[in-house]
Amino acid sequence: MNHDLQPALDALRDARAEAAATLTDLIRIPSVGGTAAESEIVHHVAALLRAEGVELDLWQIPVAELAAQPGFPGMEVDREEAWGLVARLPGRDPDAPSLMLNGHLDVVPPGDPGTWTTDPWSGAVHGEHVYGRGACDMKGGFVSALSAFLAIHRGRATPPGDLLLAAVVGEEDGGLGTYAALARGWRADACVITEPTALDVLAANGGALTFRLRVPGRAAHACARTSGVSAVEKFQLIFPVLRALEASRNASVDPMMSRWDIAYPLEIGTVRSGDWASTVPDLLVAEGRFGVALDEPVADARAAFEATVAEACAADPWLKEHPVTVEWWGGQFASGRCPSGSTLVRRLLDTHVEAHGTQPPAVVGAPYGSDLRLLTAAGIPAVQYGPGEGYGHCPDERVSLAQVHACAETLLRLSLRPQADSVSTAR
Repeated sequence: MNHDLQPALDALRDARAEAAATLTDLIRIPSVGGTAAESEIVHHVAALLRAEGVELDLWQIPVAELAAQPGFPGMEVDREEAWGLVARLPGRDPDAPSLMLNGHLDVVPPGDPGTWTTDPWSGAVHGEHVYGRGACDMKGGFVSALSAFLAIHRGRATPPGDLLLAAVVGEEDGGLGTYAALARGWRADACVITEPTALDVLAANGGALTFRLRVPGRAAHACARTSGVSAVEKFQLIFPVLRALEASRNASVDPMMSRWDIAYPLEIGTVRSGDWASTVPDLLVAEGRFGVALDEPVADARAAFEATVAEACAADPWLKEHPVTVEWWGGQFASGRCPSGSTLVRRLLDTHVEAHGTQPPAVVGAPYGSDLRLLTAAGIPAVQYGPGEGYGHCPDERVSLAQVHACAETLLRLSLRPQADSVSTAR
């Protein structure tokens, strides 16, 4: 029997109201990627941890230096500064496998406030849900990890190996924070990322590559439009070809991805063209994301996309002479999966059942990129397991407090049971 477990569980359950208040406080910090609040929230969490007397590593991330490295995962916003934060509870045995709990604190913009029924930054509690941008993706999950970490500390429990809590930024547009933590030397023998999974276990991610298309035309006065070439009309030749590419790439998918109607989506997110209403537009710029299949090399995915665009251009006389250009920019999320030889998935399933007396959660993959691929590429078995059910990036984003608390208990129990993976040691 683990005699540390009950005092830690008592500390966790006694702090449920505190956890809800902390979540509200975090939502009220509008930590959109690239804004000053993205750094502010890291310092806020550091102050909470410092008040508890735990070991902290808080550092300013050398953004320009990391961005120049060949393996940098990309960014889609400018950052004047960014901060990294890792807290550590030492384990009983310095040679025992370590565990990292990882969560990102950056959020996407809230969009049109008129589509929300509450203030996007209110952190309002209605019934069993907390509302606001980032509640689901993923401040709720971060609070689950923080609550488990603090309860172990407050209950004077000692994990078998080191327990790390990584509070990262820049996940939404590439993975700067986790990449920076790895570059600083932080490692663990296994990692749970508390992204929203509705408490299923997500053991694989497809990738997502941000692209930019430049479709050329030829300007002319609109009154003599036939003397010009509309870039908008030429884009209309490209879009259906991209939809066909998406369909072909999803005709047969890995069983881990079978729950999704489109496992590897391809979408155009922005389209800009023209600079005067009475002029035939001579350029259209379209930006979007391209799904990468599980285990597909990024270079192969890019080549398939570029070949499709080139074939479409070759079929049109204008585009054959003035081809569409493809630029890869912003977040470049490779696919990733927890290695089959790791025991992490099995241990997390068993711990969930032990904590909640239910059937084991589903083990699935997801059609979006995440920091999982950075960790697994570094040799750290990683999964996603967290509260939240599909409200991320949406109006009236929210998370269930019951799931936040349930996730925290699972993470606490997992942190105090012996870890079986042995890949690397903590910094």
